Amino acid sequence: MRIPVIYSQRMVAVSGSSLSPSAHKPALVAKALQSQLDQQDLEWIEPEAAELADFFRVHDPRFVKAVLEGQLPNGFGNTSPEVAATLPFTSGSMITGVKIAVKRQRPVVASLSSGFHHAGTARATGFCTFNGLMVASARAIADSWVERIAIIDADYHFGDGTEEILEATGLAANVFHYSFGRHFRVPQQAAEYLQRLERLRVDLERFRPQVILYQAGADAHRNDPLGGVLSTEEMALRDEVMFRIGRELNIPIVFNLAGGYQVDEDGGLATIVQLHLNSFAAAQRVWG
Repeated sequence: MRIPVIYSQRMVAVSGSSLSPSAHKPALVAKALQSQLDQQDLEWIEPEAAELADFFRVHDPRFVKAVLEGQLPNGFGNTSPEVAATLPFTSGSMITGVKIAVKRQRPVVASLSSGFHHAGTARATGFCTFNGLMVASARAIADSWVERIAIIDADYHFGDGTEEILEATGLAANVFHYSFGRHFRVPQQAAEYLQRLERLRVDLERFRPQVILYQAGADAHRNDPLGGVLSTEEMALRDEVMFRIGRELNIPIVFNLAGGYQVDEDGGLATIVQLHLNSFAAAQRVWG
């Protein structure tokens, strides 16, 4: 099975942040996928750009326009036009991923994007400017691609922006949201974390979503300076369990890169990139 990978250089920018690599990480992961994986296992797809109407469904229009025009800071705390130019394509990659998963009936799709879940209706913070999870969900529901979506957020941090938007828009009836970052903070909770993931099967069977958006956060790794719960092996198991639930319930999964802040001794990001490649390996083990 070939995994569709939603990526474009137009999703990449220099953020100006010394803490978060999320704006330029997609290019590093894409390069690693191209050099380390058999390209017969991947299908590279350009993202469509999110339109203003897509953002306006979940964000205040004045906030959206001000950010895109460089009048308000983005999630990195600056008004970089380079970052602003990427925003329609990062959120658009999630829209494209959902469309492919649902309309082309692909069981797993990867979006090389991150930086969504802290963004609220009119708030850019925590390296998140617009909430691509909710932008894609609202578009899919508005265009009747699906009636119900699940967002399973395995980033280390709580998806507070997602919660805010769900409450503000009334989409909570159509979107099941579970954020591990609300409950699990330390390595001693690793076993409980994985047990809770297994129990999500019951929640998903009850809610019956037609697609799952899965944030495969690398900052859940116990060595991450801004995170820390799971070992490398436990993270691989986390991803495999999530993908297996999707397969067994016949629900397609669109996963993205989410957080990750480990810097190698040489200043590189090889550790983070490998954690993201491990998510692809888990998908290949499940779907073969």
